[in-house]
Amino acid sequence: MKQLWLFNQINSDLQRVEKELTKFVETGYPILQDSAIHLLAAGGKRLRPAFTLLAGKFYGYPLEKLMPVAMALELIHMSSLVHDDVVDASMTRRGRATVKAKWGNIVSVETGDYLLAKSLMLISKIDNPEVSRILAEISVEMCQGEIQQIKCTFDVEQTLKQYYYRIKRKTALLISACCKLGALVSGAPKRQVWALGAYGHSLGMAFQIVDDVLDITAKPSEFGKPIGGDLRQGIMTLPMILALKSTPQSSELRELLEKKDKTDEEVWETIAMIKSSGAIDQSMQLVDIYIEKAKKHLQDLPKIPTRKALEELAEFIRTRKF
Repeated sequence: MKQLWLFNQINSDLQRVEKELTKFVETGYPILQDSAIHLLAAGGKRLRPAFTLLAGKFYGYPLEKLMPVAMALELIHMSSLVHDDVVDASMTRRGRATVKAKWGNIVSVETGDYLLAKSLMLISKIDNPEVSRILAEISVEMCQGEIQQIKCTFDVEQTLKQYYYRIKRKTALLISACCKLGALVSGAPKRQVWALGAYGHSLGMAFQIVDDVLDITAKPSEFGKPIGGDLRQGIMTLPMILALKSTPQSSELRELLEKKDKTDEEVWETIAMIKSSGAIDQSMQLVDIYIEKAKKHLQDLPKIPTRKALEELAEFIRTRKF
């Protein structure tokens, strides 16, 4: 797992989350266990459990209550990733072969279902019906967002409103829930629970926009997956929507975006058009707005070192390269 220096104050507890997750997904079925462990071993930043733990730092940090929530949220996230890799036909993630690439679609789907079911086992042990309600609602909305994305592939008429609808459900809701639930199970006042949820929502929106920008601008070695994946899959992201509005080559760009089987040359041609349109800078301006909104919500929280860490984490989201 690639740790961020911003998580120094919870580093040992994140390592515990990692160990507990590995133990928790163990099963007597070798293929299922191997695929689940493979997915865990791919690591990632473990942002979601980190947000949960950091939110709990404001209000007594009851680690034994926070652990099952942090683990459940990460399992829900991982379940969505392995299902996404099937839908997107992704063969690599974070520079490693996906479960789909190693075991195929059937094992991938069952692995995702298994991880989701294991998250439900954790949630059932949390003595707070509000936690179950929030996680059930966001799980439904995440599915709705994915269906909307599938429905709208290669549709160049998509609006900014439709884009925001998708990324809210694809990314922002789960990050918001991590922050909100970390505070909730710690016994935080309602106002602070809301503030942390709002912080997570704004940060999640910024995170996904940056992800969409990196799909066009990143170095593959840093990003962990091939560049231009959204273009190949027909997923209309913010830079594409803005480029269509601002480039003098709008008709040519539209034709390329609508094309379902793009050659590598056409993908790079499309990327060049988007970059030259100014859409990348426009997208990052929106990221700045969301980052500042996120930091503003933190002003309602106690002024402790963890608040500074969350402010710095927001800045990291803005500048990340992976």
